[in-house]
Amino acid sequence: MKVFSEDLVAEACKVNNVRDLSTATIGEVLLVAQYLENKTGIPFIRMDQGSPGLPVNRVGVEAEKRALDSGIGSQYPAAAGIKELKEAASEFIKAFVNIEISPRSCIPTTGSVAGSFGSFIGCTQRIPGKNKVLFIDPGFPIQKSQLRILGIEWKEFDIFSFRGGKLRAKLEEEMNDGTIAAIVYSNPNNPSWICLEEEELKIIGELATKYDAVVMEDLAYFCMDYRHHLEHPYKAPFVPTVARYTDNYLLMTSSSKIFSYAGQRVALLCISDKLYEKYYPALAERYHDAGIFGSTLVASILYMITSGCTATTQLGYAEMLRKSCEGEINFVEDTREYAVRAEKMKKIFLAHGFHIVYDRDVTQAVGDGFFFTIGYKGMSGDELMKELMYYGVSSISLSTTGSKQEGIRACTSRMREELYPVLAERMRDFQQDHI
Repeated sequence: MKVFSEDLVAEACKVNNVRDLSTATIGEVLLVAQYLENKTGIPFIRMDQGSPGLPVNRVGVEAEKRALDSGIGSQYPAAAGIKELKEAASEFIKAFVNIEISPRSCIPTTGSVAGSFGSFIGCTQRIPGKNKVLFIDPGFPIQKSQLRILGIEWKEFDIFSFRGGKLRAKLEEEMNDGTIAAIVYSNPNNPSWICLEEEELKIIGELATKYDAVVMEDLAYFCMDYRHHLEHPYKAPFVPTVARYTDNYLLMTSSSKIFSYAGQRVALLCISDKLYEKYYPALAERYHDAGIFGSTLVASILYMITSGCTATTQLGYAEMLRKSCEGEINFVEDTREYAVRAEKMKKIFLAHGFHIVYDRDVTQAVGDGFFFTIGYKGMSGDELMKELMYYGVSSISLSTTGSKQEGIRACTSRMREELYPVLAERMRDFQQDHI
């Protein structure tokens, strides 16, 4: 039995100007779910927006309070970032990735969204004719929306059928025309939670060097592959990264998930020192500056977008990074609850006729974490996403993420203990109605 009638869901879509629920954006799904909850008082199983579902890290909060009390709020922060954060970021990357990046090359941004927006500009303008972005999908839909705003063309492919050694031939096929300026992926992946393995990262790095493309590696879910013990600073295993295989990289890390600090909108753009220092005549001509990639990106691009990050938030972030390096914060254990939720939610879905869509990495089963993907026999992802809304379960279709597989993305962050029996009951009804 459906929780919400088709007429009521249609009303919610009309009121919120959602033209097609089956291919709705995350924001549109959120509006429809909120409307239905508010109108009926019936709780949704919210699997749509990837907003943190754990308490904010108090170390950052207290550090921000101290910073605000110090009077720093009266001064504009430097475009390149506050010294304390840049130094803490460099040390954090050394502690958990085992890669050396100088403090100068660690740039705070107003969330990773601002970091990717500015990086898309810098990467596609540095070399004439090298002006397209290649997405290794599935991926974060907002990044393509950014390219629409900027008028930048892109290419894309779903990695589902190109894991392991197969990735090399596919990348060669996509890159051999010489137009690719940047390669983008997230690891762990949003939405599928697959993780690229060392062989694949090596391939990406080698081809980035061969074709002079910049890898924009999105590490929003830093250290959240809970299959491996990544929580120990300065000790192996370290976070897998393309940075071991090329100098053409930008690492995007964020405070939003690992410290549940999403509301403060602060992240880091950690640029390879060699890329930071590289001179590009096209940048010098366009911006009338020195044409040095890092300097242009900071002063002539990122500063024009956000004018820097809030000073107190930078200091809060710096304190959390420092405490993590010192072992006083274990953000991996703090966020492991997401893996617990994923395991419980998957069991419910699998018991009622669903299957995991992206179910394996190259050498092992996909892990449990912030996201997972599910499908249902005989239904497209768009159909499944819409149908689940009637049963009080919100999600997004994989089709909106560049995936060619049929299914939906499920986020674990808003799940609560009292909702597991509710989810089980609704999926039992769903299965009975779709025999």
